[in-house]
Amino acid sequence: MQAKVEAFRTRKETVKATYTAAEAQARIGEAVSGISEEMGDVGLAIQRAEDRTQQMQARAGAIDELLASGALDDATVTGRPRDDIQAELDRITTGSDVERELAALKGAPPATGTQLSAAGSGIQLPAADAQRAIGGVGSEESRATAEPGERATAEPGERATAEPGEQP
Repeated sequence: MQAKVEAFRTRKETVKATYTAAEAQARIGEAVSGISEEMGDVGLAIQRAEDRTQQMQARAGAIDELLASGALDDATVTGRPRDDIQAELDRITTGSDVERELAALKGAPPATGTQLSAAGSGIQLPAADAQRAIGGVGSEESRATAEPGERATAEPGERATAEPGEQP
């Protein structure tokens, strides 16, 4: 009976060792092929990181294309109006500055509100309007002589001159 018990123990240890060896062999195979659960998790994490990187690169490329096409405004560029309202406010403010400068040159009080002068803007006016804009009707320096059908023009610091043109 002692021999049978000893044979049973030996057989049990052999099966146990064979199982442990088979298990180790399976783990080695999984690790080499990348199909183990741990390796699978690592592989998925790397794949997700690569996907996020590709998404971010595509997003950056799309934003660059929109900026280049003018569909988006570059908020980092100074000096450009951010929207239509800001552009209009800038235009009105600039017009007021021109009025103040013109009034200072003439020695008269500046225009108020949103009155804009055409003098100095290169806009052609009828002779009477040009005379008023550059210093008054009676001023010899600013008097423009224009026949019917002609327009008087003047740039800042220049005398008004008559040019052929259509009456509005």
